[in-house]
Amino acid sequence: MSGILIYSKEEAKRNSFSIEKYKENLDIMLMLQENINFSCSADFVINRTNSFEIAEHFEKKGIRVFNPSSLTRLANNKQKCYEFMQNNGIEILPIHYRIPPLVMKPVDGKGGKNVTLITDGNIPQREGYVYQKAASELGKDLRVWLIGGRIIASVLRESKSDFRANFCLGGTASIYNLSAEETALIRKISSLFNYDYIGMDFVFDKGKIVFNEIEDSVGARMIYSKTNIDIIKEYCEYIKNSI
Repeated sequence: MSGILIYSKEEAKRNSFSIEKYKENLDIMLMLQENINFSCSADFVINRTNSFEIAEHFEKKGIRVFNPSSLTRLANNKQKCYEFMQNNGIEILPIHYRIPPLVMKPVDGKGGKNVTLITDGNIPQREGYVYQKAASELGKDLRVWLIGGRIIASVLRESKSDFRANFCLGGTASIYNLSAEETALIRKISSLFNYDYIGMDFVFDKGKIVFNEIEDSVGARMIYSKTNIDIIKEYCEYIKNSI
């Protein structure tokens, strides 16, 4: 059983540790998104890009892709993801919002890049952005990792210098113990779509967690720095059992 691991060139450089972890646990070949060869045969594909088109192409050949294209399409369009959650009864902070404070974020953004907090009446109008009400507790959010229906870990991210709490932007991280109510919410959300390995992010608003986004090609740095969990090994075992 052999597979293909796909990263963009830029992300492959940033994720050399993860790539080695995949190679330790699976018979797998690294393929860069920029040099992708769709004629290459494999038993499975791990798509670590944000391109649902790549996943779809291999799926049409009958190859199992982790994560499926349906998840990649949903997770990497914030507008569609928020609408999907609303349609399924999941609370989100209001979108199409025009009253400060609000957060302006790219529809296809990742890692907090180009996300702007607007606190005055000067609201730029840009295509391809979501305008969303700001959470009551800025600089604080929750990341939850899931593999195949199981909650693996949850980490609280906080920043005292930025309204974004992303670990890659300098935020701090600590283990977070989910309440029964929070666990039930996470399981309810994760039951709405098919996925293999994702992160789920929540903001804190008026004393409770509120859904923020799904991370398709979720990172693992916080897991390895804050826990003893070898999450990529667990993911590889899940893949072996799924083929």
